[in-house]
Amino acid sequence: MNAFTAAHRTWPFETMVRVTNLSNQLEVDVRITDRGPFVDGRIIDLSRAAAERIELIGPGTARVRLQVLSIASPTNSYTVQAGAFSDRARAEQLRSKLDSFPLARIVPRGTDPVLYRVLVGRTTTEQSAEELASRVRRTTGEAIVVRD
Repeated sequence: MNAFTAAHRTWPFETMVRVTNLSNQLEVDVRITDRGPFVDGRIIDLSRAAAERIELIGPGTARVRLQVLSIASPTNSYTVQAGAFSDRARAEQLRSKLDSFPLARIVPRGTDPVLYRVLVGRTTTEQSAEELASRVRRTTGEAIVVRD
């Protein structure tokens, strides 16, 4: 929260990105350390410190420009995230609903609080992951492709 970090759905962890708020031209450099955002139409989720630096705390969202400064070695594996929950029982309910999909699993992330991510499948191309996500959406209503 207090570090200059961000979440992105597919860029490899440790990738460095310059984010420019297009309404005021303020910039911040962040390291990708998490997956997200999980809201349609959003491409990056900034930590509180990074959002403060480019004056996004009040408005919450803005049009931004992203410039990759350095990219970490990417993995060539994608998966589909069907949900993320702080309650393990809710994550297990969703995972059970997805038993017919390949490699349906719960992956805990973080420690305080733990976030239980419900993941499905593993592919080597983003396109095949998108196809899987489309099938998962028909079952759950929501699903996004993330780098595994």
